[in-house]
Amino acid sequence: MDNEEFSPTCRLIAVHLDERSIGRGSQDQEHERRVAAYDLIEENVFSPVGYDAGPYGLHISLQDGRLVLDIRDADSQPVVVHILSLTPLRRVVRDYFTICDSYYAAIRSATPSQIETIDMARRGLHNEGSEILRERLAGKIGLDLSTARRLFTLVSALYWKG
Repeated sequence: MDNEEFSPTCRLIAVHLDERSIGRGSQDQEHERRVAAYDLIEENVFSPVGYDAGPYGLHISLQDGRLVLDIRDADSQPVVVHILSLTPLRRVVRDYFTICDSYYAAIRSATPSQIETIDMARRGLHNEGSEILRERLAGKIGLDLSTARRLFTLVSALYWKG
């Protein structure tokens, strides 16, 4: 979806990750979470289907092994809650973490070409996860690829239990 399809109020102004759902990650993982949350707030397209009272706040959590996207209005009043199975994302998230571990190790000791190769694989998995997330949210939430990428990073954070 192109950004031109959405009004200026179709956006997130706040994102909260449920602390009970998340364990502390490594320093690299914590940094990636902070950057993704900041970037998501700074630039996003987010439009719950059937609602046009944005901007929105998003509370992300895990409940009973399912992803919960609790969407609120600017006054923190409930708009809609979407509960999604994580099964379609499990493989790509597992592979993404494996390649991220390799990437973080490589940036400390590998050659630039080795780092670039690992980073390309990491970005490819990240794109795959983002597309799966967009497919799972189709008909529920309109978002662009950049928003889906940042959201995938945050959803992945729920798996980062120490």
